[in-house]
Amino acid sequence: MNNYDRPRRWRKMKKRETAGSEALLRKQELLCVGACGKFLHRDAAEDHVWTLKDSGDNISALVIQSRRSLFPVLNGQAAVPLPRFLTGFFGNASVHAVQGLREESILLENGMTELGFTARENIDYNLMSLDAEPDRRCFTAGPPGLIIRQADVIDTDALFILQSGYEKEEVIPRDAEFNPAACRLTLQHILGNEQILAAEFDGRLVGKINTSMTSFTRKQIGGVYVHPDYRGLGIARRMTAEFVRILIARGWGTTLFVKKSNTQARAAYLSVGFKFLADYRISYY
Repeated sequence: MNNYDRPRRWRKMKKRETAGSEALLRKQELLCVGACGKFLHRDAAEDHVWTLKDSGDNISALVIQSRRSLFPVLNGQAAVPLPRFLTGFFGNASVHAVQGLREESILLENGMTELGFTARENIDYNLMSLDAEPDRRCFTAGPPGLIIRQADVIDTDALFILQSGYEKEEVIPRDAEFNPAACRLTLQHILGNEQILAAEFDGRLVGKINTSMTSFTRKQIGGVYVHPDYRGLGIARRMTAEFVRILIARGWGTTLFVKKSNTQARAAYLSVGFKFLADYRISYY
């Protein structure tokens, strides 16, 4: 049987295939910063990369498994083989989420449905990017006296209130319970490993913004949150503009995704200068 006749199957990435997998990710980086970041920072003991090859024995698609989440990078393919590796790999452990471009996530979801995995919630987003100086009008947004500054461990308690609100509104699936201990661990990780700015007004932290992933040449922005009492004042626009300017000055491109239902946030990002790239999706299991 030659390569053209051999059925395509998902296989665990071999060490010699790392360079080919990275080449595919670099080609698709603008659309899959999260997957690229998980690939770069994968834990050899817990994380795995699954590859799919074309008839020429070239890697044509990837599924990156990071703990209990899956990140498909299908390279624009309209169909892929059933991901049978899931049944043996996960065993009795449940898949937590599938995250990626909407059409590619749906392809993986359909395969998982055939294997008995059913999503309990699907959330669609706009994937957006900005690689240039933000709109200068955003640098004067917000109420007089607003301070945008670097956040530090001394701000942990105030940031925890904001991080809790962010997770409850934007992250946790609708039928899941908020876990304060897990939230604190996430915040500790952000403070220790990511870049984060805080918005201060009248001596109170009222907003935060941070990076959530680093890929080859890009930073993914996440955790953007303004306390409900201070919304509608332009604080999110100001924070985002200041943050993007810093990241771009350091040589990074910037990417984020925002819920399609969050019209206020989408308008803020568009005003800063972000452009729509593609439809994005996270499905929770």
